[in-house]
Amino acid sequence: MGLGGKVAIIGTGVIKFGENFHQSLTDMIYEAVTQALADAAVERTRLQAAWLGCYEPMLYGFEGNSGTFVADPLNLFPIPVTRVAAYCATGIEAVRNAAFAVASGEYDLVLAVGAEKMREVPSRGSLVAQAVNRGHPVLAKGRTAPSMFALLATRYFKEYGASEEALGAVAVKNHYHGSLNPKAHFQKEITPEMHARAPKVADPLGLFDCCPTTDGAAAVILTRADLAPGFTDRYTVIRGIAYAVTAGYWNTQFDPSWNFTSFRSTQEAARAAYRMAGVSDPRKEIDVVECHDCFTITEIVNYEDLGFAAPGEGWKYATGGVTRLGGDLPVNTSGGLKSCGHPIGSSGVRMIANIHDQLLGRAGRMQVPNARMGLAHNLGGPGAVSAVAVLSQP
Repeated sequence: MGLGGKVAIIGTGVIKFGENFHQSLTDMIYEAVTQALADAAVERTRLQAAWLGCYEPMLYGFEGNSGTFVADPLNLFPIPVTRVAAYCATGIEAVRNAAFAVASGEYDLVLAVGAEKMREVPSRGSLVAQAVNRGHPVLAKGRTAPSMFALLATRYFKEYGASEEALGAVAVKNHYHGSLNPKAHFQKEITPEMHARAPKVADPLGLFDCCPTTDGAAAVILTRADLAPGFTDRYTVIRGIAYAVTAGYWNTQFDPSWNFTSFRSTQEAARAAYRMAGVSDPRKEIDVVECHDCFTITEIVNYEDLGFAAPGEGWKYATGGVTRLGGDLPVNTSGGLKSCGHPIGSSGVRMIANIHDQLLGRAGRMQVPNARMGLAHNLGGPGAVSAVAVLSQP
C-alpha cells in the first residue's frame, strides 16, 4: 500500500525562531506541540504515537536525545515516542516516519515535532568543534560547511558564468520574505549593496550568504486522509514524501564522480517523491517551494536538482525574480533558512508547516495566490542525504 494521498496534516505549530535564551529545548517543544494541538482542535490524550526530530542534542545538555523529552513535558505516557536524526534532513524524515505509521493503519492520529537548541552553547560546543574533536582524524580538520559550499559556488560560477550577483539576489529575496514573517529569526530587509559589502566568510560566500545559528521548534499533527474531515475541513494531504542517502558523511566531497554543481541526494529524493505524488512536470505543477538554503548557492543549485530549472539555469531564476513573491515560482516565502535560521531538527517540520499554511491560504503577507501544491526540501550530510515532501490541497 503506497503512502501518497493517504495521510493528511490537520494541525501545525511553529514557535518564534531566534536566540531563545528564555526557553529550554523542552519549553520549545511544549510550545510548538501545544500550538499544533490547538490548530487541529484535538486533545493530546488522543495522540497514539509521536516522532521527535533532533539532530544534535549533545549541543545542549542531554535534552532531545530520546523521545522522553517529548513525552515528559506533554505527559504523553505511555505512547511510543521515537527520536529521529538525519543531519539537516531530520525534520522531514521525522514527518515521513510518522506518515508511514499512519498510512500503515497502525495509528490514526500522531505527532511529528522537530526541535534544536543551537545558540546556548560555548564556542567549543559548536557543530564545528564537535566535528573537529570527535570526527574523522583527518577529514574533520579544516572542513566547515561554509568552506564546502564555497567550493560549490566557485565551481558553479566557472561552469555556468554566474557571479556573486546571483547569490545577492537570493539573499535580498529571502531577507525580504523574512521581513514578512513574524516567526523568522531575521526580519529585516537588506540591499544588494549591503550584500556586496559584507565581509567574506569563505570566498565567495559572504556574511549574508550564510544562514544563522538559531533555536526553534515546529510540530505537525497527522491522520489518515479519510479521517481528516472528521477533525476539520481545513487540512492538506501528503502526496509524496521521500528520503535518499547517496553518500557517507565524510566522503561526499571526495566522490570522484561529483561535479560540485549538484547533489545526487536531492535529485533522488525528488524523483521518488514526484513518483509517489504523480508529479511529472514539477515546474508547472508545484506552486510554492520551501527549499534548503543553508547558503545562497545551495538554493540556486536546488532549483536545478528539484527539476525546476535546467542545469546552469538556476541562477537566472534568482536574478530574474522568478522565485520572489509575485514571481512564477515563489521559493522560501518564509524567508528560508537564510532568515528563519536553521535549528537543524526543526527546519524540515517548519517548512512543511509553511507549505501547509500556503495551501490553506493563511500565510498572511507571505501568501502565494491560488497555491494548490507545494514542496518542502532538506539537504544534509552535507550533501549525503536529502528529503522532499509534496503537499497539496485535498
